[in-house]
Amino acid sequence: MQITNVKIYRTVQGTLRGYADVTFDDCLSITEFKLLRTATGYRVCMPEVKQQDGKVRRVAYPTDDRMLKAIEDAVIAEYKVTGASIRSRRRVWLPT
Repeated sequence: MQITNVKIYRTVQGTLRGYADVTFDDCLSITEFKLLRTATGYRVCMPEVKQQDGKVRRVAYPTDDRMLKAIEDAVIAEYKVTGASIRSRRRVWLPT
């Protein structure tokens, strides 16, 4: 299974840096991966759904470490690429 597309939705809320949608083999898309910035670097969390009783349940997760590493690498790489382009377009307004 190959990762064919990653879409990043940037946000900053505490340690949360954004959400990611990942497409596998151009036929399966999983949404709402969370990208967190921790003291040791970036970390990708699997999609979760909060149930009515307050419990949180993961809806998608890899079954082996190689796929987890591939997802993390793809999401973090896309975040760094899109982050550079967004930062370069940012305008800073100085008082006159």
